[in-house]
Amino acid sequence: MNDRVTPAMHALPDGEAELTLVVKLPWEDVARLGQDAGRLAAQWRRPVTLEEAVSHRLRSSRAAAHAKPAGEQPPAVTAASASVSSLPARPPAEQARQAIDRINGTAGTA
Repeated sequence: MNDRVTPAMHALPDGEAELTLVVKLPWEDVARLGQDAGRLAAQWRRPVTLEEAVSHRLRSSRAAAHAKPAGEQPPAVTAASASVSSLPARPPAEQARQAIDRINGTAGTA
């Protein structure tokens, strides 16, 4: 049985809206979001969740798209693939291990 439902959306007091959804991402994208969250945590001097990193990336992409000259269409941006480089195909278990190592900061030390 499929338990998926229409994503919930509700208004926030600050005038924004919150949308809950599920996105399937490659491990490399998750690792990149972890790196973004780490950079933001250092900049903001507080812990930053992956959700906050995604939101920040989407807002940054939206602001950059609005700054472009009229008539120029921004490329489609997904939650995490905006700056993820192409990597050679590897088995999923290897991708997961390497992504987790990168998130934990232990890449190359094993």
